[in-house]
Amino acid sequence: MKLECEFFTGSARIMYQESTLDVIKDIANMPGQEDAFFVLDVGDIIQKIKVWQLKMPRVKPFYAVKCNDNQTVLELLAALGTGFDCASKAEIQKVLNLGVDQSRIIYAHPCKPASHLRHAAKVKVPLMTFDNETELYKVQAYYPDAELIIRIRCDAEDAQCPLGIKFGVFPEDAAALLATAKSLDLNVVGVSFHVGSGCREPAVFYRAISAAKQVFEEAEALGFNPNILDIGGGFPGGHDESLDELARYVNEALDEFFPEDTGVKVIAEPGRYVVASAFTLATSIVAKREVCDDSDAVVSTMYYTNDGVYGSFNCTLFDHQTVHPEVMKDVPADEDYMACSIWGPTCDGLDQVVSEVQLPSLDCGDWLVWRDMGAYTLSAAGTFNGFPIPKVHAAIPHHTWLYLEEYLGANLNFCPVDGAAVHSNYLDSSSLPFFTPAFCHRDATSHDPVSFEDQLAQLDIIDVGEM
Repeated sequence: MKLECEFFTGSARIMYQESTLDVIKDIANMPGQEDAFFVLDVGDIIQKIKVWQLKMPRVKPFYAVKCNDNQTVLELLAALGTGFDCASKAEIQKVLNLGVDQSRIIYAHPCKPASHLRHAAKVKVPLMTFDNETELYKVQAYYPDAELIIRIRCDAEDAQCPLGIKFGVFPEDAAALLATAKSLDLNVVGVSFHVGSGCREPAVFYRAISAAKQVFEEAEALGFNPNILDIGGGFPGGHDESLDELARYVNEALDEFFPEDTGVKVIAEPGRYVVASAFTLATSIVAKREVCDDSDAVVSTMYYTNDGVYGSFNCTLFDHQTVHPEVMKDVPADEDYMACSIWGPTCDGLDQVVSEVQLPSLDCGDWLVWRDMGAYTLSAAGTFNGFPIPKVHAAIPHHTWLYLEEYLGANLNFCPVDGAAVHSNYLDSSSLPFFTPAFCHRDATSHDPVSFEDQLAQLDIIDVGEM
């Protein structure tokens, strides 16, 4: 018996014995299912937060909303007590609408429109970054009581998306900027940096934290009392990537330059780390075209799928991601693989998802599965040519569901597809091969700030490997 339900303000399904791929197959095989779609593994996000707390216990994550502002993701993180990195008044308001306290938001954009600054002042979100003198004059004009964090530049030698070319003051120039802030009677409370999104040089965090210490000392010499270190983003989030090496450099640098007895609060702005591997995309083949040589022999096949670079695969253009298709259907071991390319559904020749890949022969209606599609995909997707943005289906492993039910105060109500009400106290979940929970939208996201440490402490009841 399949059951439909609510999860916060959306819907979700429990994976009792299933994998994410099983859920994808089930959805793809539903009658009339032709559009591309995502499956969000809620347990993957909770696992990432737990691993973060284990590997970098001093660093509180402020999730980068820009990376993926899916409502279920935001509601879950709000309930877990994480902070939020917002880059605009729209993102600030979206987080505040969850009931999140202003103290859990950092307005982490060094160059803000005046209207956005006024909005931050109106809703009392004081913590924000800056990296130039003009910004300081704007802050003085529109939000003089803001709590400012100076953003310095320290670039990774290898990053998926370098950011230093646009933001960050060089550490050697920070003193002059701090002096301007002092002359304007503004309050500088900390130092931040961003080594680059998708950092592939973990050692840069040691260099950046060392540079931040120098700027801390310069701020103190000017009479400021900095007490926040924001180590930005850049943390890997793929299903086969590890936080270990990066965390080692962070922890070593913190112990050396900002030991715990200094009282400095350390935060970070992870985005792709939190959501990349939690989202898996499924697309179907809508057309195919064989490319032949002069002797009419097929040398390649062009497959047209129902999502492309104007939709979820914008990540290949804007985020420099390399995506890898997997065939959903079972493929015989002796099946021949052939050269092919994969194209999106729009009329634009730019809409190429993969230029060259080896795949077995596929037919229209066959499905492709794309892992690690949670970061910088949906947040920049559009509907060019009228093609829809893929729907997100949330799924929750059983162990995660038990945690949410017990420790986040979730209320369970079950509704079968036929509409008859089934309440949890009448249902033996262990007898069902497939069922979904109802987590009604509740006060977990709306009371004054949940202690992140207290929430994560409760995660100890779940083995990370079980989620």
